[in-house]
Amino acid sequence: MDIQQAVTSRRSVRDFLETPVQENILRRVLETATRAPSGGNLQPWHLHVVTGDALARLKTLMREKVSKGFNEVPEYEIYPPKLQSPYRDRRFEIGELMYRQLNIPREDKVARFAWFKRNFEFFGAPVGLFCTVDDNMGPPQWSDLGMILQTIMLLLRAEGLDSCAQESWSVYPNTISEFLGLPEHRKVFTGMAIGYASPDSPVNQITSPRAPLEENVEFIS
Repeated sequence: MDIQQAVTSRRSVRDFLETPVQENILRRVLETATRAPSGGNLQPWHLHVVTGDALARLKTLMREKVSKGFNEVPEYEIYPPKLQSPYRDRRFEIGELMYRQLNIPREDKVARFAWFKRNFEFFGAPVGLFCTVDDNMGPPQWSDLGMILQTIMLLLRAEGLDSCAQESWSVYPNTISEFLGLPEHRKVFTGMAIGYASPDSPVNQITSPRAPLEENVEFIS
């Protein structure tokens, strides 16, 4: 698979097979991914791979936490509080597309929340990855996190694997920090589900729409 195929075939997978992922593949992907760009070569990322019994314990813990609602202060605002068009429209479009694939109507809040809770089971993936960062790092270093995460996801595609980056984990920073044993100065940025996509799952048939090039790109000469 070349780089263009990896980019165009990568998507957010939200239903995984139970098929295990070999540790040597994960190690190869992560070691290669550390070549991602990093301003000043700070390499501000800290990656935590959770599998096996540890993953089972985390899922059990999260079922209890989520059943009690959102009672922790989120690490950051995932979306701006006053999201304007066209960004609001794009977010609405992909949400409606997903729930339509799942046959869950807008008014069925119970079913929608039940689906949302699957975030905290990594959508059934056999591997969960967390990315954390020291709290004295600023926006330039957070952009470095995005670069290594994208690099990881593309390398996973090259290995025949799929993924889903999940900023939703940041709404339980205390729980995740304690589970991972993070030092006090470390913040939870995101989680990521990793595994093999369930090929026939309706939710995995979605390809997120993208704006036309003319809408976001300006050529100056």
